[in-house]
Amino acid sequence: MMAAETKNDKFFYKIEIPNDWEVKELGKIAIVNMGQSPDSENYNEIGDGLPLIQGNADIRNRKSFKRYFTTQLTKICDVGDLILSVRAPVGTIGVASFKSCLGRGVCALKSTKVDKEYLYQVLLNSEDKWKKIEQGSTFTAVSSGDVKKFKLLVPKNVAEQKAIAQVLSKVDAAIQKTEKLIAQKDLRKKWLMQQLLTGKKRMKGFSGEWKEMYLGEVFSERNETKFYDLPLLSIGQNGVYPQGESIKKDTSNEDKSKYKRICPGDIGYNTMRMWQGRSALSQLEGIVSPAYTVVTPKKNADSFFFSYLLKIPKMTNLFWRNSQGLVDDTLNCKYKDFSIVKVFLPQTKAEQTAISQILQAADKEISLLKAKAEKLREQKKGLMQVLLTGKVRLKIN
Repeated sequence: MMAAETKNDKFFYKIEIPNDWEVKELGKIAIVNMGQSPDSENYNEIGDGLPLIQGNADIRNRKSFKRYFTTQLTKICDVGDLILSVRAPVGTIGVASFKSCLGRGVCALKSTKVDKEYLYQVLLNSEDKWKKIEQGSTFTAVSSGDVKKFKLLVPKNVAEQKAIAQVLSKVDAAIQKTEKLIAQKDLRKKWLMQQLLTGKKRMKGFSGEWKEMYLGEVFSERNETKFYDLPLLSIGQNGVYPQGESIKKDTSNEDKSKYKRICPGDIGYNTMRMWQGRSALSQLEGIVSPAYTVVTPKKNADSFFFSYLLKIPKMTNLFWRNSQGLVDDTLNCKYKDFSIVKVFLPQTKAEQTAISQILQAADKEISLLKAKAEKLREQKKGLMQVLLTGKVRLKIN
């Protein structure tokens, strides 16, 4: 092993690398083609010309990107080129799946002296390094010189490059397969919600017409305050959780006298955002901001069933129609507005429960797949840290 120190403007790092590895500047192992925005009169949305890649969002959505086109073909990206974001957030990397033009926020890389897949994997693991050399405050960026001088660790043996890339690519394939399955299961769940929560599809063992009811017939408002000893909770679109687990800054008032009690089985919703589906079922007891309305189920209501029902498009549209206010930003749906919304419901709570159990099972399946994908991402991260630095070597046939 030998000590190596590389410098790229403000970026330094010291590591021990194998003797048969070397530090290479990106401009010495790849052709760097910086993007250049076409004149504004050449932009169009009708598909005249080539698709225009302008930044991070386009890189991440290469297969669906079709919004802007240009006939001013100044900077061309070929299929298979690596696409690198050179404006905030700097360092996002992707692979071109079709021929396109390069805007000012990106550059294309054609690998010349290293395995292309290896180069992709190295750059995928370099986003934090780009942050150390990017310039600017509001809109950070790197220059052509920064890109060309950016230094990477590379095995001299191309066979080793390919072997490392192959291992990491297999994990990528497993992640993509899992994410595709998550998307399929999510679509299936949405279909089940539309079918089961509207009575279009009935559960076995249940019959009889659904009946129209007011939400006030199945929920009452819980407006209990001055519970100072209860923990502060946050309500998000996906659940109710302790404020300490929230990534958002705690902006609650020191005076909690008007904060509302919420109990397991209650549903809390954002009074001004109910029309956007901002509601969640609570499985905790605590207090929430006065900005929320808390409703508690009556004996004829299954909370889990309603936690799904209240979020389907048909219901959020009804909440929008029943909310009070002149414009969307000032709309509010207080309990008096919530209570007069009409819904078609199964005649028995048992059928509500049967439906909710199917949807909960779908949620659990999706949750397990998401955990699997996260575990694979962590595995990939660990492999990159040891394989791309030479700490662990692969056997080369």
